Amino acid sequence: MFSFIFRYRQITVLIFLGIFININTLTADGLIVIPHPVPSTNPFPLEVVYHNVNVEIDGQFALTSVDQSFYNPTSQRLEGYYIFPIPKGAVLKDFKMYIDGKLTSAELLDADKARKIYEDIVRQMRDPALLEYSDQGLFKVRIFPIEPRSEKKISLSYREIIKKEFGMYEYIYPLNTEKFSAKPLKNVSIKVNLKTDDEIKTTYSPTHEVEIIRKDKYGALITYEEENVKPEIDFKLYFDTDNSKFGLSLLSYREPGEDGYFFFSAAPAFEFDNSEIIEKDITFILDVSGSMAGTKLKQAKKALTYCVENLNDGDRFQIIRFSTEAYALFSKHVEADKTNREKAEKFITELKPVGGTNIEEALQLALTKENDFGRPHMIIFITDGKPTIGETNEDDLVKNVVKLNDEKTRIFTFGIGNEINTHLLDKIADLTKAARSYISPTEDIEIKISHFYDKVHSPVLTDLSLSFSDNIKVYQTSPKELPDLFMGSNMIIFGRYKGNGEAEIKLTGMLNGERQRYVLDAQFVNRNTSNDFIPSLWASRRIGYLLDLVRLYGESKEVKDEITDLARRFGIVTPYTSYLIMEDERIRLHRNEIAQEFQTLSGAGVPQDEMIKKYKVEEDALEDKEGEASVRASEEFRDLNLASNIAQTKQGGNRLDYSDGTGNIRNLSQQVKTVQGRAVYQSDEFWVDSELQKHKSAKIHRIKFASDEYFNLLSENKEAAQFLALGQNVRFYYDNKFYEIFN
Repeated sequence: MFSFIFRYRQITVLIFLGIFININTLTADGLIVIPHPVPSTNPFPLEVVYHNVNVEIDGQFALTSVDQSFYNPTSQRLEGYYIFPIPKGAVLKDFKMYIDGKLTSAELLDADKARKIYEDIVRQMRDPALLEYSDQGLFKVRIFPIEPRSEKKISLSYREIIKKEFGMYEYIYPLNTEKFSAKPLKNVSIKVNLKTDDEIKTTYSPTHEVEIIRKDKYGALITYEEENVKPEIDFKLYFDTDNSKFGLSLLSYREPGEDGYFFFSAAPAFEFDNSEIIEKDITFILDVSGSMAGTKLKQAKKALTYCVENLNDGDRFQIIRFSTEAYALFSKHVEADKTNREKAEKFITELKPVGGTNIEEALQLALTKENDFGRPHMIIFITDGKPTIGETNEDDLVKNVVKLNDEKTRIFTFGIGNEINTHLLDKIADLTKAARSYISPTEDIEIKISHFYDKVHSPVLTDLSLSFSDNIKVYQTSPKELPDLFMGSNMIIFGRYKGNGEAEIKLTGMLNGERQRYVLDAQFVNRNTSNDFIPSLWASRRIGYLLDLVRLYGESKEVKDEITDLARRFGIVTPYTSYLIMEDERIRLHRNEIAQEFQTLSGAGVPQDEMIKKYKVEEDALEDKEGEASVRASEEFRDLNLASNIAQTKQGGNRLDYSDGTGNIRNLSQQVKTVQGRAVYQSDEFWVDSELQKHKSAKIHRIKFASDEYFNLLSENKEAAQFLALGQNVRFYYDNKFYEIFN
């Protein structure tokens, strides 16, 4: 992959899409080196017009094809060299660049020759980012001319065998331009066409929001695309294959001397016979109070009609409308046959908005039903208001729901608009082990509800439980309560563990009235830091869960301290966690409990007092039970608690902007990177490892940037390159030593 960067030195790198990852897992990257200074006031003159990646994965073999166009907006004709680090184990298949109508070929260099070129560039341009490639070979090609105000197009492809770890395949493509790209990429896309011989179960990206389209049992199309974006993390894709009804997978991460982190996935087969789909009872509850008049009720009625039309054969259903009082369409749950569906659709069509909001009577009517414990029962509850009739006290209403819910019915809540009691709806969903959703005034109710229903209309395994061999002790798992498994979905669990080695994981659940068991023979590692997305996503979920506890049930010092420590260590920077981190470090600094140089989010240029005051307002708003801020907090904490990729951990990022001392607009989230599973922060002129706050009395090993000792450290400790690549001034803890790199 390619990126570009200009420097006014003997050697200037124009474009560099760097990524701070383990060198052993680096896939590919490219640079254009300009051997002469460029007379321009803009240090980043080249622009990336587009960056398109197409990947064909056939089993364990991957062919990656890259097309990229660079635009020179300057009035200068440029000359340089394009260099491309060779991925370990990859074979270059094709490289195409036309200069004056002629196809240009490349020169291939081995790792020893390439290392000298990398280090020479680092010495001369005074930027250490290329050290990420110090263990790679490369090929290079002369580029001339790069005409002013024109595009230069480059395409290449390479083959590789993708690695398989504990049953899961991993594909990586570097996609980080933040440090070296002055402007966002106009367009970036990755398309992966996946084909396998065995059935695909889990298909998962922990780094990016992707669209996954399953073609059949053996094929899937995975796409990621954005415009005007600066990618901050490399693209990772995991998949596994399994010909059984449920595919189980496990990955683990562990640093020396610490408990481990694990990722567990359970995914059903792509296809199920109708006889294998669990027959369910479902109750739809719709608020038809006066406040639902107009577009809201019109869209909600369309959504409800869609759900009824898509009930499975063998399902039973009920519809309850409520306003001043609640009314059920049928005397009990009825079969989803043609006659009953037609009655339901007529009933829905005739609904009109009138009256108050009697939530108590609606839920009481829904939960008082004939007992049939062999069938799962779920409720979809749709409202735009708070209770005004019947029981209106939030806590008493929740207690009544829990008391009536002897069937362990899951109540999925949908809140429409902002004038709703979020604490009430969230507690109902939480205590019934379901999920909550909110629909803003600008969102389409029909689309959001029907999209949710598509995910849950075909359960294939319910009442789940998970157990592990005696040599493995798991704790702080997320989710704490396991959801049901539905056709076309997968369940992802993150957690901590003690012990290590081979272990048996058992997943049990109900399948059409009978308890079934599925077993995975797994490996919990004693030391492995390659899957560094696992700690960050575990921390995000843990923080989201704890923030919800604070919001719904009140704050305690222990919970607040845990949120602060986790957010700082793993770089989960949101408006809420930023306030906690800044306030905590200000207090500890005043008490001489922390050295100033170990601060994280409070570096030079950050208006700390102003931002603490700003985010304190948001923290105080957690006590609000209704309004826009309350809905936003509910959604952001929910998304943290359900995060399955790094993009979902960045909640509230648009509220983290600030003006630094020079008047430039910056964002707190841009001041944090993840290296070896933990956060490193840009504070003052240094990058500061969050781990140092735990080792503040350690002896300091000070090394001057680009000195012989500096390159010796790199040679002897290759993993240290991940820290060195951050910049000329870095403080970090590595191999039980505290290093300070200074310029």
